[in-house]
Amino acid sequence: MRLLLVRHPAPEIAKGVCYGQLDVPLHRNSEADILAVVDSVRCCRVAKVWSSPSSRCLIPAQAVAASTRARLQVDERLQELHFGEWEGLRWADVPRSELDRWAADPLGFAPPGGETGLALQTRTSDLMRTIIEEAVGCAVISHGGPLKILHALACGATPDLLAPPPPFGGIIALTVGPHAGEQRQRDGFRDH
Repeated sequence: MRLLLVRHPAPEIAKGVCYGQLDVPLHRNSEADILAVVDSVRCCRVAKVWSSPSSRCLIPAQAVAASTRARLQVDERLQELHFGEWEGLRWADVPRSELDRWAADPLGFAPPGGETGLALQTRTSDLMRTIIEEAVGCAVISHGGPLKILHALACGATPDLLAPPPPFGGIIALTVGPHAGEQRQRDGFRDH
């Protein structure tokens, strides 16, 4: 089964700001980025488009679904990590001691009022099980955190919550399922 992991285009927010589950819009000139995502996904013939409810994901997901005539499924499990009281702060203003605690235990630590990495991983893993059970080619348009987890799970690796996210508008094409290796070779895809 073909699985496309798509990170939303760049949002309209200053660099260095923590925005997690804040509904930050896409940057003002995002039309070309959305069209690039649509063009890339269209050639892969997906039957379903999964999207985070955040507008920065939902807008390109709606465009992809309309262009490909794929069914759109908005799912809260695709939301970014909830950073609690850190949301809207500049990363430079988050106390260094808290950032160090997060780096030391990304699965167990939760920012004040936020969620743990384990909670993010649990809900994202649950979604991956749903995707595999449905067994239809799909595109998943989401955020860096969930996409890192989905990518690792699709490759049979342990998710690294502190790894760099895919670039804005980036697409990772994978094949998952019982005969994934054979299908990858036929399709010419490489795992990333």
